[in-house]
Amino acid sequence: KFHTGHRQIGYPGHCAYVHGHTWRGKVEITCEEFPRDDLDMALDFGDLKRVMRQFDHRMIVTAADKTFLNPELFEPEGVIVIPGKGPSVENVAHFVWNGVVDHIKDKFPDRGIKYSIEVEIQETDNNFFSVWNAATV
Repeated sequence: KFHTGHRQIGYPGHCAYVHGHTWRGKVEITCEEFPRDDLDMALDFGDLKRVMRQFDHRMIVTAADKTFLNPELFEPEGVIVIPGKGPSVENVAHFVWNGVVDHIKDKFPDRGIKYSIEVEIQETDNNFFSVWNAATV
């Protein structure tokens, strides 16, 4: 889990205001063949957790949020910029999915193994979004 703030610029309701959540994330990875490192591990769960924990105690914004991107107003280290029109739970899930793929590519480059990766992000008790896709790394 990670604690973070965001706002949905242009949203016609209360989500347009700065607010925070205790988010929860789940990563599920399957494949027919796992590469192994020197410890005979496929992936270190701590490394996967770090993909999400980079958000902890930071503001999630997109390039459109010029206020939080102004270093005279906010410390750049406290802001995470993600792609998309807004830092929605959907865009956070896609950002994490891409981060997991990047981690696998860094750890086991050019192995040609097909991974099925699902990332589920829970923004509130009632708001979940899941991204599932395959990636050959």
